[in-house]
Amino acid sequence: VSGSLISPPGRPGRARAMAGVTMGGFRPVVRWVPLHFARAASSSASPPPHFGLWLEGRRTEAADGAVAKVENPATGATVATVASAGAADVDAAVRGAHAAFQDGRWSELPPRTRCRVLFKVAELLRQRLGEFATLETQQTGRCLREYKAQLGRVPEWFEYHGAYAASQGFEGKLPPLVDGAEHVNLVWRVPLGVCGLITPWNHPLLIATKKISVALAAGNTVVLKPPLEAPLTCLILAELLKEAGVPDGVVQVVPGTGPAAGESLVQHPLVERVDFTGGTVTGLRIAKAMADVGKVKPYCAELGGNAPIVVFDDVASVEEAVNGVAFAGFVASGQTCVSGKRILVHKSIKAEFVERLVAKIGGLQVGDPMLLETDIGPLISRAQLLRVQGQVDRAVSEGAVALTGGRLPGPERCSLPGHFYEPTVLTNVTPENTAFAEEIFGPCVSVSEFETEEQAIELANKSRYGLGGAIWTANVRRAHRVARRMRCGVMWVNCHHRNDPSSPWGGFGDSGIGRENGPQAFEEFTTTQSLTIRTTDVAENWFGDRNARYG
Repeated sequence: VSGSLISPPGRPGRARAMAGVTMGGFRPVVRWVPLHFARAASSSASPPPHFGLWLEGRRTEAADGAVAKVENPATGATVATVASAGAADVDAAVRGAHAAFQDGRWSELPPRTRCRVLFKVAELLRQRLGEFATLETQQTGRCLREYKAQLGRVPEWFEYHGAYAASQGFEGKLPPLVDGAEHVNLVWRVPLGVCGLITPWNHPLLIATKKISVALAAGNTVVLKPPLEAPLTCLILAELLKEAGVPDGVVQVVPGTGPAAGESLVQHPLVERVDFTGGTVTGLRIAKAMADVGKVKPYCAELGGNAPIVVFDDVASVEEAVNGVAFAGFVASGQTCVSGKRILVHKSIKAEFVERLVAKIGGLQVGDPMLLETDIGPLISRAQLLRVQGQVDRAVSEGAVALTGGRLPGPERCSLPGHFYEPTVLTNVTPENTAFAEEIFGPCVSVSEFETEEQAIELANKSRYGLGGAIWTANVRRAHRVARRMRCGVMWVNCHHRNDPSSPWGGFGDSGIGRENGPQAFEEFTTTQSLTIRTTDVAENWFGDRNARYG
């Protein structure tokens, strides 16, 4: 019998082995309910399921009783309701995570023991990916086909970081000293403590996993603030972590607004590290909020992007490049931090490229993201829709020309009432035009031309952002040469959106600071301790021996 990850209040599912204790307002943990309930929850006849905060290994309501709706961006229907955390809830979550770190229930386990737990998490995730994909589509509006393809990779983050920490991460070092005959220096890595993680709505499960996996592998405890727009899979993930063996209190989840929950988290004195993914403006606000309370702690921020894609005239196939650019710019309705936005095409092939691109994008299916044949789903909210529409309108008023799209879809293209925008291709843009200078976080790209390699690099780097970027060429020498000069932290040649837990992820400029993935992420979630031991028996007396050593 199929099951659903959504569990309604007061209605247990078929598996209750991990149910929590009902006390002090805590809600029992329910794993699975019949799938037909999840479907019925979207109808007006059935109340939507409710999710509490996740504190001390069980669901609980917000201290002030605040509740928010999670809406389906494609239909406007309420997918679920969720407790919305305030400052008191965040304080309780952080203090609980701090106690869990201090008593060593997770932080003092051998790395190999933690690794085995994280591998169990990966195993449980793989068993439930279909359900996670459905719920992600319901809460974000991204196409189900995309989530079915993307989420299959998510368990790898738990496996990679667990294995790296167990095999290499905590290996000590013995730095060579000038006077190695008299001193030995030992260096090892230790976890930081409570890590405050803030994640966005465009990749709820993936981005939360990227941060949680390495934080736990390193021995930290975690307080996660997922977005109120799409918190459900993060809350379910917390239950799954418990089922795999992560002790209570090690992972706390407090969905809430930025001012109420986010600010309280980043300013909390017991939070040892803040890790954020989201917009540049919010990233700067977080840095300021930390500085305002004198908080000098590590801060990683993966922020905005406005990715350039450079298409040279020596591509193996213009059609292949068009297909690659369409994927880069319009998957997830253009709502990813590395979406291809500024398409730079060699003058000699621009006419053919644009003709093929416009035909490709004009034929994309806009509509119900639950249907596997749908290509473009809605934007996350009406506010985001209005923002994208305003940016495109401003770009056109500044001289850009919309070759396709540039408006809301009519009923003949999409009959749903959600936050849809037609996939848009703009041309005739200058570097000062809104479509080139700003990140339009929606299904919109601009096309510009260049004549020389030098011009291409100059245009690609003419941005305050520097997260993702791509090059289309059949010349391997050119690929290496241009990639070295483009100021992008994550780059691709003849592909896009490739991501792996072993490969560092982060940008230059206003795209943020720090790195996710790979050994670099592990190092950011740990710090070093250094111990110098004097091995000689010769007595030292600084104030009695004028020739005594100092350093």
